[in-house]
Amino acid sequence: MDRSFRLFPEQAAEAARRVDHVYFALVAMALVLSILIFSLVIFFAVKYRRTSSAYRGPAVTSNLPLELLWTGAPFLVSLGLFAWGAQIYIDEMRPPTEALDIYVVGKQWMWKMQHPMGNREINELHVPRGTPVKLTMISQDVIHSFYVPAFRIKRDVLPGRYVTIWFEANKTGEYHLFCAEYCGTSHARMGGRVVVMEPADYQRWLAGGSTSLRSQGEELFGRLGCANCHRADSSARAPLLAGAFGRPVALSNGSTVLFDANYTRESILNPRTKIVAGYEPIMPSFTGQVSEEELVQLVEYIKTLGAGDNTGGL
Repeated sequence: MDRSFRLFPEQAAEAARRVDHVYFALVAMALVLSILIFSLVIFFAVKYRRTSSAYRGPAVTSNLPLELLWTGAPFLVSLGLFAWGAQIYIDEMRPPTEALDIYVVGKQWMWKMQHPMGNREINELHVPRGTPVKLTMISQDVIHSFYVPAFRIKRDVLPGRYVTIWFEANKTGEYHLFCAEYCGTSHARMGGRVVVMEPADYQRWLAGGSTSLRSQGEELFGRLGCANCHRADSSARAPLLAGAFGRPVALSNGSTVLFDANYTRESILNPRTKIVAGYEPIMPSFTGQVSEEELVQLVEYIKTLGAGDNTGGL
C-alpha cells in the first residue's frame, strides 16, 4: 500500500478514471471562468480608475445577441457536464448481471463481509482483478458509509434496508477502506483494506471457505421451519419461493412489489406488512431471532432457488 502523500488517490478501477475526468473538467471550467472574470475586473478597474481620461460614453442598455450568448453558452456547458456526470452515476448504480455478489454488514465499528463460498472477513475484502463485484450492504445499527477512494465509490449503508454498489478493480494491490459517515465515538477506527488479487489467486483464497452462503441459508431455512409452510403441495399455507426471486409479486391490497432482497428481509421480519394475494397473514415475525448475517444467508438461499427447485423442503 502506498502510504506516501498523494494529492489524489490512486486509480484502481475503471470508474475512477471516468470520475476523475469529470472532476478535472469541472475544475478546468471553474479556473477558466475565474481567470476571465478576475482579468476583466482588474482591466476595467485600471482603465476606468478615477483619474483616468478613458472615454465614458452613454451606457449600453440592450444587446440581444450578446445576452443570448452569455446566457446560452454557460447553460449548454452546464447541461453537458450534468449529462456526463449523470451517465457515470447511472452506470455505477446498475451492476452487470454477471457481477460477483458479496454481502457487507456494517456495525459500530467494523465491516463484516460474506462471500458466496462462505468465506468471512472483518475489515478486509478480497476481490479478483478484472471482475465486476456487486456489494449488497446493510447496517446493523446506525448509518455508515462504505468508501474506497481508489475505486471512487462511496455509498451510505443504512439500517433496515439493503443498498448496492459495484466496482471492477483493474489493478492488484491493497487499498484503503473507510467509513465516510460519522457513526459514533470510534468512527475513526472503522476502516480496513480491499485486497485486489489475480483471479487465480482469488480462487485459491476462496478455497479456504467452509460452507457456502447458500448452504448456510438452506440449513437455517430448515431449522426455522420455513419449509413447513413454503412447500409445493395443495396444503401449502404460504407462497412457493422457488423461482420467485426477481419477479413481481401481487399483494392482497391490489398492488405489486418486486421480490428482491429488501422484500425478502421485510417479509421475514415484518411478514404482515405486505401480504401476498391469496394467502392469510399467518406467518410469525422472526424479529430478534435472526441476525443480519443470518438474514443475508436466507436471502442468498432464496435468491438462488430456481423454478422447480425442490431443495430445502420447498
